[in-house]
Amino acid sequence: MRYLHAMVRVTDLDAALEFYCDCMEMEVISRDDYEQGRFTLVMLAAPGDAAQARRHKSPMLELTCNWDRETCSGGRNFGHLAYQVDDIYETCRKLADRGVVINRPPRDGRMAFVRSPDDISIELLQSGDALPVREPWCSMENIGEW
Repeated sequence: MRYLHAMVRVTDLDAALEFYCDCMEMEVISRDDYEQGRFTLVMLAAPGDAAQARRHKSPMLELTCNWDRETCSGGRNFGHLAYQVDDIYETCRKLADRGVVINRPPRDGRMAFVRSPDDISIELLQSGDALPVREPWCSMENIGEW
């Protein structure tokens, strides 16, 4: 058995792609429109996994967007997606600079949480050991749920 992908349903594909590709810097591996089923599937990979994902050797994130609008809720009961990052502080700074709310700041130099436009909780984990605790992160409060 091999882990392949996680699927999240999105309501606004453009907003989701802006978040995952522009803010999170993920790469589109494939995009398929299914006329008969009236939905689009986009497979994404983290930058460090993209080459392997193209050869189906690394897990991916599948975005599913149904063309007929529907209400998608319950992002919290999904749990979360998790990504390892090289510098938790720099990653959070870049996200914040793009208007992404840091719901759980990396006060410990190790872990942070943000949410996608469809309310999916995303955990960011520092690669290797936690970074030394530093401002402004260590003084920031949680915002909303994560």
